[in-house]
Amino acid sequence: MIELALKGGKAYWCWVAALVGIIAGGMAAFIWQLQFGLGITGLGRDISWGLYIAQLTFLVGVAASAVMVVLPYYLHNYKEFGKLTIIGEFTAVAAVTMCGLFLFVDIGQPMRAMNVFLHPSPHSIVFWDSIVLIGYLLLNLVVGWHVIEAERNGAKPPSRVYPLIYLSIPWAFAIHTVTAFVYCGMPGRGFWLTAIMAPRFLASAFSAGPAFLVIVCLLLRATTDFDPGRNAIQALAKIITYGLLANLFFLGCEVFVVFYSGLPDHMDHFRYLYFGLDGHAHLVPWMRSALFLLVGSAVLLIIPATRTNETLLALSCGALFIGTWIDKGIGLVTGGFVPTPLHQLVDYWPTVPEMMVCLGIFGIGLLILTLLLKIVISVRKEQMPAGRF
Repeated sequence: MIELALKGGKAYWCWVAALVGIIAGGMAAFIWQLQFGLGITGLGRDISWGLYIAQLTFLVGVAASAVMVVLPYYLHNYKEFGKLTIIGEFTAVAAVTMCGLFLFVDIGQPMRAMNVFLHPSPHSIVFWDSIVLIGYLLLNLVVGWHVIEAERNGAKPPSRVYPLIYLSIPWAFAIHTVTAFVYCGMPGRGFWLTAIMAPRFLASAFSAGPAFLVIVCLLLRATTDFDPGRNAIQALAKIITYGLLANLFFLGCEVFVVFYSGLPDHMDHFRYLYFGLDGHAHLVPWMRSALFLLVGSAVLLIIPATRTNETLLALSCGALFIGTWIDKGIGLVTGGFVPTPLHQLVDYWPTVPEMMVCLGIFGIGLLILTLLLKIVISVRKEQMPAGRF
């Protein structure tokens, strides 16, 4: 079926060429990083995680788009998601691939990556995070490929695939939970030291992931003959609404506990992000914008009239996606490092090479997703009668 990805019109190949160009720029920046070291990034002694780990944290949530359609379709026989399951699974493949690449470039010396597996440490949360990410990638790739291959042959997926499908559901919860444990397992970082970190990860994932899937579906409808169905999109919109409201509720709980208890070390992290602290306020506009986008998208999604309007739905999903990217990315990572345990204020801002590497990895992820979706759409077009695609 790979040959299906090599057939397309002018617009398709222009898009692929643009992604290849972005990837080439990212590769050039990464080669520079290999030669010079992580000194070309904005990272340092006090802030050792930055833009790279922020993208990993966020993209783990994007992979949730798979479980949000797989679970209703396979466990509850919700047929409206029949066209979306394969798209969600292949979106998860692209997202988890980018997660691995961001972890790879953050190491500094890529040859050390294999030490996680050559010298495994069961006490290391990073080791378990690597296991669940690789496992989830393989599960979605194997399941997705077998499902689309069976669909092309006009048959049902082989019975051996169904245990993997059911296994992928709890595994999806595991990748978010274990990633959250990487943060809340650090007792010296008050901003991360909360039992609600894992639920917050899941809530943000179950809103941002399906939001991205809705955007993909609307783009496919506008650029191809593929139509996932209005009912399926509206069902996803309701899932997004519940996930977003839960995320905002958990954030409110965090704010109440931190400020009502009056612990200075905990309050300073929120003050730094949303109000600034001792003249350090360069993240304040970003965090306030994220909060505005999340609350604004929640309002649009709660009201049935705006949620059922697909133009406003796309707008709200885009706002939610960007707001979550800011809040769960740079906000979560940098907020945990500033102030330091010694109460020092050290600002972090990514450098141009750092941003180029990130763009290159996003280019790889979008290229993988483009090729996989091209295969899916081509197979569906072959199998469906004219006018029913």
